[in-house]
Amino acid sequence: MAVDDTLGTDAHIRDDNIVGISHPDGHSGDHEIVDAHSRIRLVILGGGSVGLTVANKLRARMPRSDLAIVIVDPRPYAQYPPFLPEAAAGSIEPRDVVAPHRLALHGIDVLQARAEHIDHANKTIVLDPEDGPAYKIHYDQLVIALGSVSRTLPIPGLAENAIGFKNVEEGIAIRNRVINRMDIAASVTDPAERARMLTFTFVGGGFAGVEAIAELEDMARYACKSYPTIEPNDLRFVMVEGSGRILPEVSESSGLYALGEMEKRGIEVYLNTFLNSCIDGNVVLSNGKTFESDTIVWTAGIKSNPLLSTGSDLPVDKLGRVTVLPTLQVCDADGNVIPDAWAAGDCAAVPDLVAGDGKFCPPNAQYAIREAKCMARNIDAELHGRPLEDFRHQNIGVVASLGMNKGVAEFLGGKIKLHGWPAWMAHRAYHVYAMPTTNRKAHILAGWLQQALLGRETVSLGSVEDPRHEFVKVAVPSAPPGVIVQQEPIAAAATGVSGVETLAPAAHEHVVAGSGVEDITES
Repeated sequence: MAVDDTLGTDAHIRDDNIVGISHPDGHSGDHEIVDAHSRIRLVILGGGSVGLTVANKLRARMPRSDLAIVIVDPRPYAQYPPFLPEAAAGSIEPRDVVAPHRLALHGIDVLQARAEHIDHANKTIVLDPEDGPAYKIHYDQLVIALGSVSRTLPIPGLAENAIGFKNVEEGIAIRNRVINRMDIAASVTDPAERARMLTFTFVGGGFAGVEAIAELEDMARYACKSYPTIEPNDLRFVMVEGSGRILPEVSESSGLYALGEMEKRGIEVYLNTFLNSCIDGNVVLSNGKTFESDTIVWTAGIKSNPLLSTGSDLPVDKLGRVTVLPTLQVCDADGNVIPDAWAAGDCAAVPDLVAGDGKFCPPNAQYAIREAKCMARNIDAELHGRPLEDFRHQNIGVVASLGMNKGVAEFLGGKIKLHGWPAWMAHRAYHVYAMPTTNRKAHILAGWLQQALLGRETVSLGSVEDPRHEFVKVAVPSAPPGVIVQQEPIAAAATGVSGVETLAPAAHEHVVAGSGVEDITES
């Protein structure tokens, strides 16, 4: 990969007045911003919940003249993961669960590129944009907010047949897939093929898996009203979970409630069971059961962004997470601070001082956003020579949707438990409050109101995944290089009257006559 050793093209990124502040011991000291024209460059890798929050909170504390903030992310938006299941089920418009960086960030530069290598020793990062050569940027302070990716296993057929449930693009694809399979199955008469199309398998019984299968089953059941040949009983939703329970994030009683509600709706749940194989959609489980399934969704866990283990000189633990102190400063295995580096969210091993016993904060939005707020205060304090604070957060509670008007919630360490409609309302209220930007909150609320009045939209737009398919299908073969194609205006072509002057070919050229490649004549 060729690297252009420049600072990019953004005028703010290339500003030669940006200077760093050296912290030899990694702790606060008698360091201050030297003058009004000196700017510290802070680079944030990742524009999700952590990156967005750190950037906006720091910008509110420090003006652009003192601190240049740059967010690097391959996507032009931050997504809000807790609403992904509802977006997949059509309860929320997919575009409403993302906050565009250009809308959510003010006075902050954005580079749309993927980080390929972090050299913290020299404070440089190699970025690979979607188009153009890779290039290098420099920084004074670094925030690692790269999040997580799906944790997969080398199960035969998994990579070839399954899809993850980690981002909004996957959510849209799964929704289109479910409805598309119903569209096709409605006209299929072969019982085995029809059963295969209407079998949807989800692997993983944590929050992501349970909410995904519950929301999508609810949507599919609702959609059956539009298919005279498909009954709700024709649908088969299967969940495979390797442990002895689902929803380990809630108490056992709430987990059992959720399991019971799912089984009442006909969802098959196999506990203490693993996926052994899914070659060509032939699902083989560790309990001996086998069946055919056209749709396989993998939600069995996450892992830290692999860049941190393969392309970075920052210290990581055995799970690939950046090791940090309770102040969210990156540290080595002995607890020594790595100067000018910070990390939070799913990609960081953040000590949970409230839980104690060497535990780490869970990788969810509730903790990530609060870690980001604490980090912003600490970076501001570090740059101005003030003491840093430790991150402490008492879990407010957990909320999960199990489909329309159904849910489970716990607050105050399980002292308050809600089931059914009250839990579903708590889920919606909490997450719309936490959703970034007022614009997106308003869109979500308006969408819910519209849905309540008009019902769900259950149409597959699978063609958006390959929008050129129809055009390529009808396009005539391309003429050989060097051939001049004779063309006519659409109206003239329809009437057979030529309205375009024919281009005279050179001695070695050909002319393609008509509105298509119908004949080729040599001159």
